[in-house]
Amino acid sequence: MNYKKKYNPAIHHRKSIRLKGYDYSQNGLYFITICTYNRECLFGEIIGKEMILNDVGKIANECWVNIPEHFPNAVLHEYVVMPNHVHGIIELSGTAMARDENNVGVQHVGEQTVGVQNFETLPPAPSPQNQFQHIIPRSIGSIVRGYKIGVTKFFRDNTDVYHVWQRNYHEHIIRSEQSYLRISEYIINNPEVWENDKFYRR
Repeated sequence: MNYKKKYNPAIHHRKSIRLKGYDYSQNGLYFITICTYNRECLFGEIIGKEMILNDVGKIANECWVNIPEHFPNAVLHEYVVMPNHVHGIIELSGTAMARDENNVGVQHVGEQTVGVQNFETLPPAPSPQNQFQHIIPRSIGSIVRGYKIGVTKFFRDNTDVYHVWQRNYHEHIIRSEQSYLRISEYIINNPEVWENDKFYRR
């Protein structure tokens, strides 16, 4: 007997962990954590307090580094790909940054940025009960979604793993220099304290 019920947006309300009313496309610094499905260690292992990426871990790392190519309003700060999660600080800027032929940053004020929604078929409009699921172009949500899609595509094309990520992600808005420095240090030291990490799994 199949006890799995079909999802009905009128009666099943998925709770959003986003900050209600906050514009996640506005300028600012965001500390992002994305976990793998069931926190499986898919990306490698910690050896001698150092993160050793496997082949798919290298792809997860490469996709993160390439985020600004798809989202020119995003500036990457400290990040780390761990065995079963990714930590990173992303800065959203109102000014897109392009590169000239000498790889020197060139600012284009007001340039239309390109995100995952510009080259992917959009899903049906969310129901009134699930408006939080709508992805705002150039927002943190669209960046995370695009990153997840890129990594998942590689997994499905090259491995037998179908479910790569947990449904949502964790985010913290960085509001002070002290908070920024504390979070940056946490990210840098994450491999060293892996066995004490809340995401730790053998």
